[in-house]
Amino acid sequence: MPDKDQNDSRNSMTRGERIRAAARTLRTPRTASWVANETETSVKTAQKYLNQLVEDNVLRKTEQGDQTLYCVDQLMATYREVAALQREHSREELTDALDSMRSKITDWKQSYDVETPGELRASIADADDDDDVETRREVASEWEHLADRVSIVRAALNEYDWATKRDSISA
Repeated sequence: MPDKDQNDSRNSMTRGERIRAAARTLRTPRTASWVANETETSVKTAQKYLNQLVEDNVLRKTEQGDQTLYCVDQLMATYREVAALQREHSREELTDALDSMRSKITDWKQSYDVETPGELRASIADADDDDDVETRREVASEWEHLADRVSIVRAALNEYDWATKRDSISA
């Protein structure tokens, strides 16, 4: 049974707002029909707003067989994330964050004598107790997350001066 607060929130949003909100969470490609069902709108209305989001580089549209699928444009989402990091953090903060992430990964490599999160997950077969298994799973998951973050923070640092120069408002 739907949550009353969720229904109240949904009812206070326009059809377009509901579609845009749902679309921004599409990690798996979905059809306009699926989005329409999730947002309680017509397929035609969903297609209209989804195509606007494609034009705005928020979503990507792909054809798979006879279906048109929509999902978040990961490249543009990454660009936006890099820009947000550059605007919200100093170069020194980003450098410190990068150093911290790389140190954690190095420590895990040494502690578990592995080179990748996949190797750490595979080492679960050799673990003797449930706590060790759970710890290895958690570390592998965090390691994968940090490995993704390292490349994003590195990109923010690589273009920090260029972005800062172009982001300033000239009077």
